[in-house]
Parts: sequence; C-alpha cells; structure tokens
Amino acid sequence: MKRPPAASLDRRIQYLFPLALSSILVLGTARLVLDSLKSNDSYVFKQYGRREKDRPEVVVVSAEDRIDESCDVFEGKWVWDNVSYPLYTEESCPYLVKQVTCQRNGRLDSFYKNWRWQPNGCDLPRFDPLKLLQLLRGKRLMFVGDSVQRSQFESLVCLVQSIIPEGKKSLERIPPRKIFKIKEFDASIEYYWAPFIVESISDHATNHTVLKRLVKLDSIDKHGKHWEGVDFLIFESYVWWRYKPTLNATYGHPDDVQEYNVTTAYRLALETWANWIESSIDPKTQQLFFMSMSPTHLWSWEWRPGSNENCFNESHPIQDSSYWGTGSSLEIMDIIHDVLTQLKVNVTFLNITQLSEFRKDAHASVYGERRGKLLTKEQRSDPKNFADCIHWCLPGVPDTWNEILYAYLLKNHQNLL
Repeated sequence: MKRPPAASLDRRIQYLFPLALSSILVLGTARLVLDSLKSNDSYVFKQYGRREKDRPEVVVVSAEDRIDESCDVFEGKWVWDNVSYPLYTEESCPYLVKQVTCQRNGRLDSFYKNWRWQPNGCDLPRFDPLKLLQLLRGKRLMFVGDSVQRSQFESLVCLVQSIIPEGKKSLERIPPRKIFKIKEFDASIEYYWAPFIVESISDHATNHTVLKRLVKLDSIDKHGKHWEGVDFLIFESYVWWRYKPTLNATYGHPDDVQEYNVTTAYRLALETWANWIESSIDPKTQQLFFMSMSPTHLWSWEWRPGSNENCFNESHPIQDSSYWGTGSSLEIMDIIHDVLTQLKVNVTFLNITQLSEFRKDAHASVYGERRGKLLTKEQRSDPKNFADCIHWCLPGVPDTWNEILYAYLLKNHQNLL
C-alpha cells in the first residue's frame, strides 16, 4: 500500500489538532459544571439547587398518592408483606435508640417487621422519602409528646435518612428537643419532650420522675414558645396519664396542689392546649395533627381468654376486627373528640388506636430498656414483671403511623394548590 506524502500527513495533523483540543475543552467544561452542581458553594447550586423558603415547592401528587375522600384509612387489616416491608432496617438507620432495636437486643423472630396496614377499600400511598423532603423544604416538622412520640420521630428520621448523603444530615440533642437537620433542603424533623403537653415536674428530657407526677394543668407557655412558627406540629399525650386513676396537679394557684381524677385532669390540660392553639397558631402557615392514644397490651387474657401473661412471645397480630383492649380509654378518646370539635383552628385527628390495638406482637417486650439500661438476663427471664408492652420495636408499627401522616401531608399539600 502506498504511503501518503509527508506534507499531506502534516496537513491532516494540523486539521485534527484543533478538533481534539476543542473536544477536550468541551469535556472539561462539562465536568466543571457537574462538579459545581455537587458543591453547595457553587454559583450553579446557589441558583438552581436551593429553593427559597417563600417559593412554593412543586411536588407532583400522582393518582397513587391520593386518598379517596370516602375511604377511612384507619379501618382495615394487617396483611403479611415480606417483599415491601420493612421500609428500612435497624442496621441501615444509625439514629435508633436501644429502647426500640429489638433484634439487636436479642429478639429472635422478625415477623413484626413484615406486616402492612391495608385500609378497607383503598391503599395508602407508597412512602416516598424524596417527595416528603420536597414537602418539607424550608420547613420544620415537630413531634410533641412522650417516648412513644419519640419513637414516631425516630421512625420518620429512619424513613428519610437513607437518601440523604453523608455530611448533609445531622442529629442534634438540645433538651428537651432532638433535631434532625437536612441541609440541602433547609428542613428539620424534630421531637419535643412534653409527656403531658402542659407543663409538669417530668419535663426534663432525661431526668424525669415517673412515680411522683405533678402536672400544671393551666401552664403551657414554657413549652409553647418552642412550638411557635413550626410548620407542622404533631401532638400526642396519653400513657403518662394512665399510671394511676388519680394524679396530683395544680390549676389556678401554682401552690394549690390537689388530687384530680385523671379524666378530669386530662380535659383541663387539653383545654389549656386548645386555648394556646387558638391564640398562638397561624392556620395559614401551620398545620396541626393530634395522634390518638397508642395502646398497651399488658394482659394476654384480653385476646387469649384463660391466659395470664402479656405481650411477651407474641408473634402475630390479633385477627378480631372488633378487638379493643382495656389499655385504651374510651373516656380519653371522647375528651379528645370534644376538644378538637370545639377548636376554631383545624387540627387533623389521626386515629391510629384501633389499627395499633391489633399489634400485640410488635412491642419491645423484654428486648428493650428500663431506666436507660438493657434488661439483664435475669430480668428477661421474668417477662411477667419486666416485659415492656407499651413501647414498640422499630422498624414496626410507628412506621405505619408515619405512612398515614405522610398521606395526609400529601393531601393537605394538594388542597393548597
């Protein structure tokens, strides 16, 4: 084959050189743009990566995200689903406290993780962590209540944290608050310890009295100043009221301590809360939710007549659709209904009690903590006295509460458009 003259080869090289150089420049520029998109300090990120708080977030609510108005998501049954559930694992979420990590603490069965709540006549929208973060952009969501409410806070953090890169998320403890921050969305998911909602001598987040309870039924401002301006507030208060039929409380003069029937005291406290809501909440910018009571499963004879045990060693939900245990007070439920219906500010009531009543299998039992320490081998061997049939394992039932909360957040967002 005849080789081309040297002069012709030089001309080809002269032609190809600028073409190759321009290609390198284009690729380099593209790389710089992509790198800048990843940087919080870059011009590109500042212009397009962030959204100012007063600019509405465009969240696409699909047909699958919508709950039919005629469907009651609180009526249904638990169905076995070991394909889609759990939505996260203990190992994948570093923010869980020992009180809820039942398998890590020695529980052998894992069935409690694989039940999905199926409402009658409709489906809950599949939880989408990115869509929730878009709803929360530039906003604060806060759970207010006791340790059961703290579990719901931890559940929601675990549901979203896996899609957030390392370095873009953080958990701060500023008693009585826990604050999970999502940097790129300028958002936070928070928890505020207030077991009675109103003020009490048990308001210290870690060093609180359990046996001696004194509640200030007409005092809430100390707590309320931390709730002002929060975009989404989710309240819960129940189990701390149920230690005895009566409790010591003040109403009026702070030194006038009297013994109150629990239901009377609960109504007075909730009325104090309602007055604060009406005087301090801006319904145009804030959304409020109230969680119904989280049930207990302290006596197995309620679901298995003739037995004398508790939630220990239970591995399946209750199948009786009419089951209602004595651990859930209908009187308290009526008080909540009365106070919420009289409120001038809209508060969405999330009635998770009945669906949670069926889950005798999902409590921490002997695989949790007592007074900040895991149970000893001797204590675990005595479930009659040491099983925790109040708190829930995670992943578990509180994830479903958050799926329902998520459905209502989507619904409210759609209604605002």
